[in-house]
Amino acid sequence: MVEIALPPDFEAVPNKPAVFLLWPREGRPYLARTNVLRRRLQRLLGKLNFSSVAERIEYRLTGSKLESQFELWGLARQHLGPDYRKEIRLRLPPYVKLVLTNRFPRTYVTTQLGRAEAVYFGPFRNRSTAAMFDSEFLDLFQLRRCQDDLAPAPEHPGCMYGEMGRCLRPCQMAVGVEEYGAEAGRVAEFLKTGGKSLMEPAAAARDRLSEEMDFEGAAMMHQRVAKIENALSLRDEMAGDVNRLNAIAVVPSAAADAVELGWLRNGVWQGFSRLEFHPADGRVASLDARLRELASVVEARPAEAMIRMEQLAILSRWFYSSWRDGEMLIVEDWNKIPYRKLVNAVSRVAKPVAGSES
Repeated sequence: MVEIALPPDFEAVPNKPAVFLLWPREGRPYLARTNVLRRRLQRLLGKLNFSSVAERIEYRLTGSKLESQFELWGLARQHLGPDYRKEIRLRLPPYVKLVLTNRFPRTYVTTQLGRAEAVYFGPFRNRSTAAMFDSEFLDLFQLRRCQDDLAPAPEHPGCMYGEMGRCLRPCQMAVGVEEYGAEAGRVAEFLKTGGKSLMEPAAAARDRLSEEMDFEGAAMMHQRVAKIENALSLRDEMAGDVNRLNAIAVVPSAAADAVELGWLRNGVWQGFSRLEFHPADGRVASLDARLRELASVVEARPAEAMIRMEQLAILSRWFYSSWRDGEMLIVEDWNKIPYRKLVNAVSRVAKPVAGSES
């Protein structure tokens, strides 16, 4: 953080995007982000007459809205007390959760990532898209949709899904815990693999039946494939098994002739790395080689559940927003990063940066 002495020399303050802290002589600091630091401070100090009560101002220049959001969040956690999330208006995104601790697992939409055994699929754009995906993908299975803690009995009235053959009816003891658990395992594998556990066998069966001239069977399997594709099309772009969620964000940098690379590994934010196009040490290497070098040292550090939720909230809000000022590459396998796509993304983000410098 850069400190500004009071009274400030506004001509020395850059008029660039930044996150700043204004420290009063008593009480909590004022935390905010701005696209024009000098102008914001001039208005703030003049309007609130902080010059007579303020102790100091600290700021950090940021090159993107994503970097600003993470900087704002970090400072809020450090200085604004237990209500910091409300202060910076940070809302947690929704996930589809498969509860595995229940004898008869079920799914529901939640904004919390807990410690108990479960599969979390997300983050989604909003609750309605999460609920729509949850409803549609469950049509591929026979998992229960009721939210009750079941007390199975032959005289249980059941529900419409059981009558339609879309639930195994554990409530009526039509199946036992083991058989129902096997179906729940299929659901978990579907979510963990992003649908591949169903899609790949169904597509292979369709092709095999077609080669065997069993056109009726192939047509039925094609309908199955279409139904799976329809369910998967309802998931938002970033949604996946949280524990396997990897991504690389490419955003402008506050430094000249550079971009920032943000790393997400196993659903945990690992921070930014700066990629300079003309490094100070004068090294000459291809962009591909330098990206591989940066990615190779990114560790998969764990994080507490609350920190993880808030990190994913910041990243998903930026990614799904209309004001996203960079690109993000979703990576299925960290050991198979598509570097050609990453090079292209860096080139596209770097062009506006270069244009603004000229």
